[in-house]
Amino acid sequence: MGKVNLKRYGLYLVRWQLSTPILAVVLYWLADTGEFIATTVANLIGGLIFFWVDRFIFTSRLLSVQWEVRDAVLCVDCGKEARGYRIVRAEGYDRTRDKKPEFRCEECSKRKTEELRKKGIEV
Repeated sequence: MGKVNLKRYGLYLVRWQLSTPILAVVLYWLADTGEFIATTVANLIGGLIFFWVDRFIFTSRLLSVQWEVRDAVLCVDCGKEARGYRIVRAEGYDRTRDKKPEFRCEECSKRKTEELRKKGIEV
């Protein structure tokens, strides 16, 4: 499991624990309605709240490696004209404000990705 997936998993576990007190309050308020109704309402409220939190955790670009792809560039490494790739942002790596972004062909991009992984940057 990569660092990004571990981060998502950790956030999900924290989110799961945060749901406990919220749902407990609803169960307490609705205790007189019976266990089944109180649990059903608590789960509906939890779903309304935590759907959005889970959606952020599992789809957020903030937790993902961000790539930029262009159709025709000159590879900064080999000089070949090809579809170009560059990592814009990853954990411990940020080139969002790069004035001269370096695009690489697919082959050189794979090589660069491996170099970054060896430096401990999850891509």
